[in-house]
Amino acid sequence: MRQLTTTDLELKSIQYRKKTLAIIKRAKAGHTGGSLSAVDILNVLYNRVMDVSPHNFQDANRDRYIQSKGHSVEALYVVLADKGFFPVEDLDSLNQYRSHYIGHPTRKVNGVEHNTGALGHGLPIAVGTAISGKKDGRSFRVFTLLGDGELEEGSNWEASMAAAHYELDNLVVIVDYNKLQITGSVADVAGVVNLRNKFEAFGYSVQEVDGNNISELVALFEQLPFEPGKPNLVLAHTTKGKGVSFIENQIDWHHHVPTDHEFATAMQELDAAEKAWGNQNGSW
Repeated sequence: MRQLTTTDLELKSIQYRKKTLAIIKRAKAGHTGGSLSAVDILNVLYNRVMDVSPHNFQDANRDRYIQSKGHSVEALYVVLADKGFFPVEDLDSLNQYRSHYIGHPTRKVNGVEHNTGALGHGLPIAVGTAISGKKDGRSFRVFTLLGDGELEEGSNWEASMAAAHYELDNLVVIVDYNKLQITGSVADVAGVVNLRNKFEAFGYSVQEVDGNNISELVALFEQLPFEPGKPNLVLAHTTKGKGVSFIENQIDWHHHVPTDHEFATAMQELDAAEKAWGNQNGSW
C-alpha cells in the first residue's frame, strides 16, 4: 500500500473534521473542541507512525495507542473507522441506546486498547504496558494522548516517575496542549504551566511541535526515540476547535453540539478548505 504523503494527510484531516462534526451533530452530544484539536495528531499516528491495523490487532508486537483524554473520543472513532476497524456506518449509533459507541473509549469497540475516560488513568496504563513490553523483549511502542487539563491529576506524575525509572524509551506521551479546559484556561484553573521544565524534571526527553501541522508532526515522530533510555514526551501546541473559525479557542465548545446554522457554517468552511486543497494539489 502506498504511504500517505503529508499532502494526503492534510486532506484526511479536513475530512476527519467534517465527519467528527457530523457524528456529534447526529448524536446530539460530544466533545467538539478537544476532538478537533487532536485530529491531526491521531491522523499522523494512525496513517504514518504506528504499526497497528485491523489485520495485526491481535499481534503481540503491534504498537499500542491509549487515549487518556477519553472524552475526545469522537475523533478517535472517526480515525478507527477510516482505518477499517469497523464500518463507518456504525458511527451513526454514537451515544444511542445500547450502542457500543459511547462518549468514552471502550474495548467493546474494535481497535480500542483500553477503556479510558477518568482523567489521569491513561498514562499509568501506558507505562505499565511499556514496562511489560520491555520485560517480554517485545518491539512494540506505546503511544498515549493526554489533555493538558488532565495534568492536574497527580497520577500522571506518579506514572512519569516510573516511566523514567524504568527507562521506557518505548513510551511516547503526547500532550494535546490546547491550553483550555471545561471551565477556563488551564493556566487560570490550576496553574499547569512550564510544562517542558516539569516533564524534563521528571526524566522525559521533551520535544515541542505545532500539533496541528502535519509536516512538523511527521518529521518529529520520525525521530523516535528522542534519547535512548528516556521516555519520549511530545508537547503538541494545538488550537482547541481547530479548523472551524468560530469554534477555535472558544471555551464554550469544550462540550457543545452545533446548531443547524452552526453546523452548516462549519461544513461550508471545511468544504472550502477541501476545495482549496484540491486546487493547490491539482486534484480537481
